[in-house]
Amino acid sequence: MTESGTASSAEARLKELGIDLPELPVPVANFALWRRDRDLVFLSGQVCEWNGPVTHTGKLGEVHDLAAGQAAARICGLNLLAVLRHALGGSLDPVSGCMRVGGFVHCTPSFPSVPMVINGASDLFHDIFGAETGAHARTAVGVMQLPKNAAVEVDAIFRVG
Repeated sequence: MTESGTASSAEARLKELGIDLPELPVPVANFALWRRDRDLVFLSGQVCEWNGPVTHTGKLGEVHDLAAGQAAARICGLNLLAVLRHALGGSLDPVSGCMRVGGFVHCTPSFPSVPMVINGASDLFHDIFGAETGAHARTAVGVMQLPKNAAVEVDAIFRVG
């Protein structure tokens, strides 16, 4: 819903918020960017790259702080939305729910804010799909390493229809 109380599509929200999605990421190994089973679309994990280059490399708590981690997670979310839009034939409007988000944070063992980092992606999904459709179950874990030395990786499952 918009502030005026009228329904707003996901594509309209992207425009309202001035958000451009990146190009489709290129898998770095033998996997598909997405798979669909009936009304669920499973999205492979995306790191914080923007049209190829990784924007945040290294560990949170060492190279990056919480704010940088949240920005990296948002970029992961934007990559996920680009893949989801592609999987749905060019529009995010068929999305009826964000079911699950998984977050991986490349961090030092003592970094205390792993769940807060993934809010960068979660908040994006709420902004685009609204509080009800964007609400999701979530896991957030700290890890020793991620592909391309990325600071954050996020995956997701969406319901459509």
